[in-house]
Amino acid sequence: MTSADNLRAFKRDGRIVIVGASLAGLRAAEYLRDEGFTGSLTMIGDETGEPYDRPPLSKQVLTGWVPADGTLLPRRREIDAEWLLGVPAAGLDLATDNVRLADGREVPFDRVLIATGVRARPWFVESEAELDGVFVVRTREHAEGLQRALAAGPSRVLVIGAGFTGSEIASICRERDIPVTVAELAPAPLVGALGAMIGEVASDLQRAHGVDLRCGVKVTQLEGDGQGKLRRAHFDDGSTLDVDVAVVALGGIRNTEWLQGSGLAAGVWGIACDTGCRAMDLNGMVTDDVFVAGDVARCPNPVYEYRLISLEHWVNAVEQAEVAAHNMVNSQADRWPHLSVPTFWSIQFGVNIKSVGVPTFADEVVVTQGSVSDRRFVAAYGYQGRVTAAVSFNNAKWLDHYRRLIETAAHFPPSCPTPDQPVDSKPVPVDFPGPLLLAQGATVVVTGHNPSERRVTAAYQHHR
Repeated sequence: MTSADNLRAFKRDGRIVIVGASLAGLRAAEYLRDEGFTGSLTMIGDETGEPYDRPPLSKQVLTGWVPADGTLLPRRREIDAEWLLGVPAAGLDLATDNVRLADGREVPFDRVLIATGVRARPWFVESEAELDGVFVVRTREHAEGLQRALAAGPSRVLVIGAGFTGSEIASICRERDIPVTVAELAPAPLVGALGAMIGEVASDLQRAHGVDLRCGVKVTQLEGDGQGKLRRAHFDDGSTLDVDVAVVALGGIRNTEWLQGSGLAAGVWGIACDTGCRAMDLNGMVTDDVFVAGDVARCPNPVYEYRLISLEHWVNAVEQAEVAAHNMVNSQADRWPHLSVPTFWSIQFGVNIKSVGVPTFADEVVVTQGSVSDRRFVAAYGYQGRVTAAVSFNNAKWLDHYRRLIETAAHFPPSCPTPDQPVDSKPVPVDFPGPLLLAQGATVVVTGHNPSERRVTAAYQHHR
């Protein structure tokens, strides 16, 4: 049989397993059927319900506008899949082409897509994390529980972490007239994602809306009342705070532990893959039958010097799912690269924050349009003299222009012949925090390193 005959046979009778039944996994399954794949399709997920949308959990669900069970992802089409839900994957055997489930079952595949995403980083003391009143926000059940707690009218809420999720939760508390304290180890909110200048703007925004913002401090203990209910938080400066609710918003943990021993280049930053979403092994070789998509993927981007970049973005998950699905059922000559420029958005304290590009890949930032004091502006980010990202506060209509500047490696600082161009704005250092804080606060993490540095050890495996 020719390679074309083999491909047709695979599309007709092949076995594809998708590990991760959320946004990227569902969209990939739909795209596979769109591409004409009529073989066996299996969906594996650790949650028991159907795939749902996560961004509304920290926004509309907590306000009470949308019930938690109203966040199901719409189906673009029927996917005719076998659903194995409520049991997580526990291992991947590339010698036998099997996914091992936590209950001992093995699921055979010809090709597998890994879309296991991230989970919320829990509070570091398990007994304190289990106190009544301590929450994380990642799943539908998390959001539903926190919504009930906020609806009960707590005397004060403590949000631990001022990244996007923490800031959105603080915003919702103030919208509901609930006193809220935000504790952030970094110098300002959003600094891990957008740098010091935008961090100052975010600080002013929170305090203007009545948030008790405490930066440069660490919560050291969550104290219970002896009946298992949260009553007080302790800080590393010796102070304490009486609280009814604490929300741990310290970022996510990529779900890669189950891949230990698989031979894939998987770790805390995700799973390394090429631009075609094909996973790499520990020695940097691209696999033929293992693909990656969504938050768990570390994908190189030529716009950013082919650095491996991890993205916790809704749009990125959908786009990677489409590329991965297409490439799983097409020949080498017909495969697509995933080359899009990342986009992200957040709404907090009445401000619509949107970004394009990778702000963490920058050494300078400058306000190019609008007014910071009015909280209506655009800031451009640059790296070694070229534009790499842009962030807007209530001024998103210009972001397509900045996307083109990024894609064409336009000079930084860019010229913006618009009526709202500041007359005295100058580039300043972007000033991101150290690697530990950056990892907790950013939704985009550039994880590449200098090629002259050797930081991994090759793991040789026997051929089949």
